[in-house]
Amino acid sequence: MCGIVGLFAKDERLEPQLGALLSDMLVTMTDRGPDSAGVAVYGHGHDGRAKITIQNGDPDADLDALVTALGDATGETIAATRRGTHAVLELGAGAAGAARRFLTDRFADWRVMSSGGAIEIYKEVGLPAQVVEAFGVPAMTGTHGIGHTRMATESAVTTHGAHPFSTGADECLVHNGSLSNHNNIRRDLARKGLTFETENDSEVAAAYLTDRMNDGADLGQALECALRDLDGFFTFVVGTRDGFGVLRDPIACKPAVMAETDRFVAFGSEYRALVDLPGIEGARVWEPEPATVYFWRH
Repeated sequence: MCGIVGLFAKDERLEPQLGALLSDMLVTMTDRGPDSAGVAVYGHGHDGRAKITIQNGDPDADLDALVTALGDATGETIAATRRGTHAVLELGAGAAGAARRFLTDRFADWRVMSSGGAIEIYKEVGLPAQVVEAFGVPAMTGTHGIGHTRMATESAVTTHGAHPFSTGADECLVHNGSLSNHNNIRRDLARKGLTFETENDSEVAAAYLTDRMNDGADLGQALECALRDLDGFFTFVVGTRDGFGVLRDPIACKPAVMAETDRFVAFGSEYRALVDLPGIEGARVWEPEPATVYFWRH
């Protein structure tokens, strides 16, 4: 099961509606995954600035203490915006790596959801309507975004087992399916220095793509490599700072439908996720082919 949605705005006039449209798409997929949900929203970001999205299950966790300590440790002025159990920290891009290490070492109760210049990830246990409302996703502006509602099959129902998974700067993945060789891939990537926070096979898929892109591939090329190296049943929707990609395995047993107009590209596990998009009646609508990479970038 699981439900996936994605929306890539080709027309910048659609950007103010992106959060609302993506939320409605995800809520429509609720019955495909009742245990947890999440979204990644990409904005334009600001040159020289980075965002780190963090999460803490304790609603009374002291964010002010974290901001003060992080500012002292990095010499940066930290801007923090709290959204429910999550918070977005903004600081100079050059300090982002040091900030992540400091958070891991000193504030392990705050878990990093994502980092980069444009991405924010929000995910929690619960139904999509509860999750998007808790974080104010319908009011968010963005260039593109992806979402997932989960029916767990191979790992625990937790916030950190929810999708999207982000394993690299401004990169994230949502997945419907199951990988059969994820343990071997995990070991290979760990030898190369990549780290994992869950036992979820989808985190391995995200890390695999991160590794390929770290080696110089763009998202489209990394997805081509995935067809060679990843075994199992999968539909992936992937985001990067300026890109949006879709891939299905060679058998393509997991449902998927796409639509494209001159204003947007959209993905849904079922067509009903797309029916309320503006101008959908004039869209080119198709089922993505097996073992075929679909890739757009701004």
